[in-house]
Amino acid sequence: MSAPAWLSLLSPLPPDVRVDKVPVATAEQIASGTASAIQGWHSVRAFVSEPEFGLRHVLITLDQDDRLLSGGDHVMRVLDTTSDGSEATLTGHESVGGRFEADGSFLGTYWNTTSEYSPGDETGVTRNAESRPPSTEEIAALRRLIEDVLGRLP
Repeated sequence: MSAPAWLSLLSPLPPDVRVDKVPVATAEQIASGTASAIQGWHSVRAFVSEPEFGLRHVLITLDQDDRLLSGGDHVMRVLDTTSDGSEATLTGHESVGGRFEADGSFLGTYWNTTSEYSPGDETGVTRNAESRPPSTEEIAALRRLIEDVLGRLP
């Protein structure tokens, strides 16, 4: 069995992925009056996983007027496991995300990282980490992905 097509950065999500919208501020922040800077903001999330191959998380932040503030796509691929397949020992992480400005510009970063884990270790060690500004094509693909996710909201 091969990795699902959706386990590629900026690729289309599966049709049945669950999308939810939750407040950025916690109930405690709202109750205590410390949420004024983020009052009314929401996170829109889409998460999908296939434990044998990896996971993907799309996260979008909207302000109180549903204006897009930020968005990102993160893919984690399982590259190697323990001999019994129960734990990932090598993972690849690829992401693009950042802030959308009022003028429509995007300030973000593309990351490609490989992490190594010993069995039973949850923190791991970073083998390599490379970053760069996202390309024009990657930004356009991220915008399409965000439109798709927002269009799936109930």
